[in-house]
Amino acid sequence: MESYAIDAEKELLVEFTGKPDLIIGNYTDGNLVAFLLSRRLNVTQCVIAHALEKSKYSKSDLNWEDLEAQYHFSLQFTADLITMNAANFVVSSTYQEIIGTENSPGQYESYQSFTMPKLYHVVSGIDLKNPKFNVVPPGVNENVYFPYTRIEDRLLDNRERLEDLLFTLEDSQKVFGKLSDISKRPIFSMARLDRIKNLTGLAECFGKSKELQEQCNLILVAGKLLVEDSTDTEEISEIEKLYQIIDKYNLQGKVRWLGVRLSKKDSGEIYRIIGDRQGIFVQPALFEAFGLTVLEAMISGLPTFATRFGGPLEIIQDKVNGFYINPNNHEEIAETILEFLSKCDFNPHNWKEFSQKGIQRVYDNYTWKIHTNRLLSLAKTYTLYNYVSGDNREDMLRYVESLFHLLYKPRAKALLEEHTTSVG
Repeated sequence: MESYAIDAEKELLVEFTGKPDLIIGNYTDGNLVAFLLSRRLNVTQCVIAHALEKSKYSKSDLNWEDLEAQYHFSLQFTADLITMNAANFVVSSTYQEIIGTENSPGQYESYQSFTMPKLYHVVSGIDLKNPKFNVVPPGVNENVYFPYTRIEDRLLDNRERLEDLLFTLEDSQKVFGKLSDISKRPIFSMARLDRIKNLTGLAECFGKSKELQEQCNLILVAGKLLVEDSTDTEEISEIEKLYQIIDKYNLQGKVRWLGVRLSKKDSGEIYRIIGDRQGIFVQPALFEAFGLTVLEAMISGLPTFATRFGGPLEIIQDKVNGFYINPNNHEEIAETILEFLSKCDFNPHNWKEFSQKGIQRVYDNYTWKIHTNRLLSLAKTYTLYNYVSGDNREDMLRYVESLFHLLYKPRAKALLEEHTTSVG
């Protein structure tokens, strides 16, 4: 990371013919590079963490030694502490990402105090009351994701190719499962195949509900189809689990699993094809930091059912423009979906009403234009503050630099040597 930052500095100075005004980091590694660059160039630094790993895994701090070989938590958590405190301002997707809820700590809040035995103890890791924290939700690109009703902007060739992929194509390298009745209403979901995204949980929910199976097909766009194509232990486990669920509940002919990586353009059109058939989108994650797929589905016109744990709680207004679901309660998920579908059968306008309300919710709050305008406004404000405050932050910056050089860097160097040796 440090070598990359030094190399990037040279290229950026040439590209901009001078220093940039703002450096934004994304995720742990990007934020660390942003910290190193902004410190070297003395410019405003913004942290956008998106999905901090610490709150995803129970007792990940106390059990860090057992998990170190797989996740390198000692490096991740240390880098997060450094970059959060060094940043001039922090952009969060939701309020609960910062401070949490009554029942669960926020992602940033989890860094306030914690212990990593035999490594260090944190007594004041982050000040959540600091005005550097700002909520600026991500937005969707309206040129890629737009309502299924905008027929004039959709390409016929793409529609035909992707409809074939979704419903009829027989290609064992790309698709598992042949649908017995493609006229059924599609339940659609798209995510990585890892435990937290919980697509296997959605499949099991579908398998347990005969009523859902009678009315709907389940269509999943989810990573790889074959365990031999993956090197990720968690993904391999989820692949095996999904096959087991399909067999256990006899879901052949009712489930279609696409093991493909879609371009942005294709993923946008797939949402719209599901909308053509008055389908629904379900996001069943055990926890979701924000939920971009929720926005993508809503702006495309799909009535959306999303986890109540995390960002979707702020995106969706329950039973107004979408629905909350508890990913741990399969019976409740099925009941919520079936109640909606029953109302749609009684009054076909019900589907279109929720479709339109979801579209409007995104256009009012979650477009790329709204996001960039807010971000640029914050950049101007904090750049001015950074200029006026001068050396007031220098003591703190030198402290986090000492964490980088004395704690993070030696551990990162040891890890690099370990990987170099194993590859050799």
